[in-house]
Amino acid sequence: MKKITAIITAAVMLMSCLCGCGANTALNENENSLKIVTTIFPEYDWVMNILGDKANKAQVTMLLDNGVDLHSYQPAAQDIMKISTCDLFIYVGGESDEWVEDALKEATNKDMKVINLLDVLGEKVKEEEIVEGMEAEEEEEEEESEEEEPEYDEHVWLSLRNAQICCDVICEKICEADADNAEAYRSNTKEYNKKLSDLDGQYKSAVDGAKYNTLLFGDRFPFRYMTDDYGLDYYAAFAGCSAETEASFETIVFLSKKTDELTLPAIMTIEGAEHKIAETIRDNTNNKDQKILTLDSMQSVTSDDVKKSVTYISIMESNLSVLKEALN
Repeated sequence: MKKITAIITAAVMLMSCLCGCGANTALNENENSLKIVTTIFPEYDWVMNILGDKANKAQVTMLLDNGVDLHSYQPAAQDIMKISTCDLFIYVGGESDEWVEDALKEATNKDMKVINLLDVLGEKVKEEEIVEGMEAEEEEEEEESEEEEPEYDEHVWLSLRNAQICCDVICEKICEADADNAEAYRSNTKEYNKKLSDLDGQYKSAVDGAKYNTLLFGDRFPFRYMTDDYGLDYYAAFAGCSAETEASFETIVFLSKKTDELTLPAIMTIEGAEHKIAETIRDNTNNKDQKILTLDSMQSVTSDDVKKSVTYISIMESNLSVLKEALN
């Protein structure tokens, strides 16, 4: 918390210096443009689709643009400054975004609109769960009198159904900030949500017609919202927000035996270069011939990926292809 406070103080000092010197920065070259700041890629891409052909007249920022994981991100002074002056700020919420509360206290735009995705989804938000065989994360010692708060699964964007709800809310906030173009934004959102709904239907059809109904992850598991949408079962080495990287012998043995028991054709991972746990699970099965398949949780998308026309829908379409292979 001290680190965040120091960053915010630095940001305030930086803004004061810029104002005092009358500096012209990229952020104020077009002062009338709509300024939107998002923390992660899915939010950014949803905004760009809602803006449509008005996007080139807006300033849209994705803070996590260099592949930094949501769970380890710490804002820089320039990030705090962008948030402070924006018209709309969108973030996930949850433990990973504890820094946001202090950042918003320093906002200079008192008309700023703020969207917390966990608040938007309300009762649809799920608590982290430890399923059979999963490595439980070591808890820090706490005072006996302190009541333990639930830890929520933050990966809400991996549900196409959640995405539609979020897009509707984002659209309305953008319309409030730029009423002159509200009709275009609502039309864009309706068209985009139709694409999300169609893709959701493709996922449901794929799962309904699949040979298997279980995914087994030799990795963290951020896909609970997706599996719950389509009634899939799952096993995993770690929970989605876990910081653990080493699986115990007992976890490896359990997941290997479960792979054999269910005769699963694949062991799943999320994006990243290291798939050693999945490979070790495979090497301890009877047949040792399962495929190692990767589902993209969109936690490492960079600005370079955006420039290469990577989109939320393109990643979810790719994940659908992987899902079909894993379940058949």
